[in-house]
Amino acid sequence: MKNESITAIRQKLALCQTLDDPYILALRQDERAGVAKLLEQFDRRMAKTRELVRKYHEMMQFEKPLLEQGHRFIAGIDEVGRGPLAGPVVSCAVILSPSNPIYGLDDSKKLSAKKRSALFKEIQEKAVAIGIGVVGHEEIDRVNIYQASRQAMLLAVEDLAVPPTHLLLDAMTIASPLPQEKIIKGDARSVSIAAASIVAKELRDDLMREYHSVFPHYGFDKNAGYGTKEHLEGLAAYGPCEIHRRTFKPVSNYFQ
Repeated sequence: MKNESITAIRQKLALCQTLDDPYILALRQDERAGVAKLLEQFDRRMAKTRELVRKYHEMMQFEKPLLEQGHRFIAGIDEVGRGPLAGPVVSCAVILSPSNPIYGLDDSKKLSAKKRSALFKEIQEKAVAIGIGVVGHEEIDRVNIYQASRQAMLLAVEDLAVPPTHLLLDAMTIASPLPQEKIIKGDARSVSIAAASIVAKELRDDLMREYHSVFPHYGFDKNAGYGTKEHLEGLAAYGPCEIHRRTFKPVSNYFQ
């Protein structure tokens, strides 16, 4: 063991996944300072992994009883885009696989852009089904943002390739005959809703970046349509564009 180089040990440690791995137990007998440092890094990685696993099981609190009742396809549903001054509201419905867990799921607003992007890809790879619902600015102005959000959620459920047997929604209910549960702050409490919030956020942000190439004066690529200083300055200088929500202040001031 002591003849093994620090570089070789680092490479092997990257493959170890448990504290009781025989290689780890043997390595703890190595008195070299470089090895001790590598083991400290390994222990921190394991502690972080244990915390992710613990949180995942905690956030299965709504899914687990439903699975025990025989529900195979539980859809978590969330929307993104209720607050912006421009663009659509986007909803996502996600059916996760209990046998293929995704660790690190959380409310999309709590995640860094890098972590959210990585989880978005993992959800696409591991989810049983993903459905998307988009309701545009014109419909938002016509029916109000709350009703538009409900419409987007229903569209997302209808878009699922696998029919769900139960719905978990973030703080809302929708006009569906399926059994459903409204969960306050569901995107931080349910793995299924958290996954939906991540996908909806990533897709809407991508869409707003595309809109930025058409309407470059408002910073949609950075603010996703929210009322940032850059956005408001663009609005004052150029007036509303085609995707602004006319019933939202201060956009509505330009139509009086």
